[in-house]
Order: sequence, then C-alpha cells, then structure tokens
Amino acid sequence: MSNDLKETFASGSGAATPAPPAPAALAAKVRTLAPSMTRSMQRVAEAVADDPAGCAALTVTGLAELTGTSEATVVRTARLLGYPGYRDLRLALAGLAAQQQSGRAPAITTDIAVDDPIADVVAKLAYDEQQTLADTAAGLDTVQLAAAVTALAGARRTDVYGVGASGLVAQDLTQKLLRIGLLAHAHSDPHLAVTNAVQLRSGDVAIAITHSGSTGDVIEPLRVAFERGATTVAVTGRPDSPVTQYADHVLTTSTARESELRPAAMSSRTGQLLVVDCLFVGVAQRTYEAAAPALAASYEALAHRHRVLRKGP
Repeated sequence: MSNDLKETFASGSGAATPAPPAPAALAAKVRTLAPSMTRSMQRVAEAVADDPAGCAALTVTGLAELTGTSEATVVRTARLLGYPGYRDLRLALAGLAAQQQSGRAPAITTDIAVDDPIADVVAKLAYDEQQTLADTAAGLDTVQLAAAVTALAGARRTDVYGVGASGLVAQDLTQKLLRIGLLAHAHSDPHLAVTNAVQLRSGDVAIAITHSGSTGDVIEPLRVAFERGATTVAVTGRPDSPVTQYADHVLTTSTARESELRPAAMSSRTGQLLVVDCLFVGVAQRTYEAAAPALAASYEALAHRHRVLRKGP
C-alpha cells in the first residue's frame, strides 16, 4: 500500500473536521501540547517544530524513520496538533518554512545563564515575553473566547479561582471587572473558594486560572460551580488537563521555555494576562454604555490619591 493511500485511511473517512491551525500557530501548539504527549510523539513534535522545512519534504514513513517512531505515531501526533492527517501537517510545515525564510532575523536563545550580563538578561526576557504573547494569540480559540465574553457580560456574579502566580492574575481580572461596574471576586483560599462556589447558579460565571490544569485547589471550586449550573471557564496551558473536564469554555495559554531561573509557573503569567485582557476588553465592548461611565467614575474616585501633595510655604 502506498504512503498516500495509508495516509488516506489514517486520516479518516472524509467526515467534516475543524479547520487545522494556521502555520504560525504550529510552534505554539507544539510547545503547549508536548508535555502531555508520549515520548515518541514528543520526538515527532519536536522534529517538526525544529526543522519545518526538512520535515515538510518527508513522507510519513520518512518522518517516522527520522524520529525512530512509527507511521501511526506520526499520524496521531499530526491529529493531536489539530490536523486531519499528515498531509495537512506537511502543508502547514511548508508554510511555516516559507515564513522563516522570508528574511526575518533568526530567533535568539532565551536560556538565561547564571553569569549572563544584565543587558543579555533584558534582551532574552524581552524576546521570551514577545514570543509567549505571540504564541498565546496564535493558539487562542476566538470562538471559545467570544462565548466566555458573552457569559461574563451577562453574569449576575463572577468568581475567579487561582493560587500562587495564577492568583495574581485572578486578582487582576476581578479588579478590571469591578472598574466597569461588574460584581466579581477573586479567591485564592481554597476553602473560601468552595464556600462561594456553592452559592453560584445558572447565570453566574466561574473562571479557573491554572497553568498546569491540575491544581486541586482550583479544580475543586470549579467543579462545584459547574455542578451548580454556573458557566465555567478554564484558562490553562494544558488543554487536555483535569481542569477542562469541568469547563464549558477552555482558553489555552502558551508559556516560555522553562529554565532553572524561570520555571513555567512564573513565565505562564504573561500568557494568562493577555487572555485576561482579552476577556476584559471584550466585556467592556459588550457593555460599553454602562462600562464607560463606571470606568470614568472609578477613575475620578481615585484621582485625588495620585495627585502630588504640595508642601506649605
């Protein structure tokens, strides 16, 4: 059987499937999903991300041989990355290779060494933050985002759960919502989070922010809110993680490559804040007539606290 024929059977019977990710989103998708893949699938994913041009020239058999895996593993990896089959992945790889060869400067490494000069640290962190934002934007499901915005805009009340660095992002979102006149609470204490989740019902919204998607103190209140009928949203770096089973809408974030000085739990904040800002701006747009006066009123109420007090003569 030819490789093309194998691919036809491996890709399914021709049923309608979601549109595959754009080439620009491929590298972000690989970074997001790689930790949850099997080791053999990781080898395939890393190969296509590291050398899209070279892999685009390979048949499914060739890529399997290159990565020391099987043709079935290559096809499963393509599907996990969002493509109906390997042929679709090859087209995306070719597009990505063309973009990389269009004259853009090569990416700098973002690994920070203990003895790096501070100027290098600034440059590496700036590049890392830019890449994280670009990856998060490229991989963000705008249909899910719009649905979450709709739910927030009409919510009676919104509870946001997060601990550690994600807890700071939860506070950021609730402060933004409060500034435009919406009732919102951030919960980092797991007991208070569950206690409040019990009070939620249909018409309310609960948002869980967790990079790993497996933080029990965040999953538990979201589960309770889900069972009480609230609309639930998960903001996570792992789209197949435990938290998503209790989420009506999943918003996936990207994160920078981990390093000894900057673990994922810290670098994940950048992508989370972008998602939070998208949610806030979307809600502000939907509720503009009420949001604009509320935002102006909150600004005026706090303005005197930011004025410089003059000393007496």
